[in-house]
Amino acid sequence: MSAFSTARQKMVDGQVRTNDVTDLRIIDAMAELPREEFVPENQRALAYLDRDLDVTSGGTKRFLIKPMLTAKLLQAAEIVNTDNVLIVGCATGYAAALAAKLAWKVTATESDAALVARGTEILNRLGLGGNVTFQVAEAAIGAPREAPYDVIMLNGATEMIPEQLYGQLKDGGRLVGVFATIRPSRAMIVTHSHHDFGNRALFDAAAPVLPGLEQRPAFVF
Repeated sequence: MSAFSTARQKMVDGQVRTNDVTDLRIIDAMAELPREEFVPENQRALAYLDRDLDVTSGGTKRFLIKPMLTAKLLQAAEIVNTDNVLIVGCATGYAAALAAKLAWKVTATESDAALVARGTEILNRLGLGGNVTFQVAEAAIGAPREAPYDVIMLNGATEMIPEQLYGQLKDGGRLVGVFATIRPSRAMIVTHSHHDFGNRALFDAAAPVLPGLEQRPAFVF
């Protein structure tokens, strides 16, 4: 067994299973998917640590959020194999690749075109690109042409209510992510039902704020 395979199993056993992730599909996907492929070469040794990993080489920082948080958000979303899924702020595509193992179709958006190119290359190389489409798009805008979605997952936090994303949910759809609109920030699930939206706190969580979902400056007279 390689060092990365050993580290991957330790991540699943020590970070994922111990945090109430019981969906065996997610556990199996995380045990199989080589997270080290989604980070820069000089950070591969850090790929399985319990931390957010910056995958950019300059400019606006973009992260793979902690493995435990990724797993818990995917579990809360309750993705099934007929679902149309949107991953917002996908970075290099790790969360999108996991979702692709669970869903019928995945659209992954990222505002950094270089990361979209890297994510596309990684998933194609791993043979996972068949049901994933990457798009260059701001986080707040989503991907309306592929809507409506059964599931929308934020690969990071939002400091604002992402109303445009809400409008891309199917009736019965759900959005999961970290909401830093409150303190402490919490992972939330938002559900769409009969033209109304309900939300429920899942657990306290912290994640880097996605570019485009930062708090808007208050108007000052």
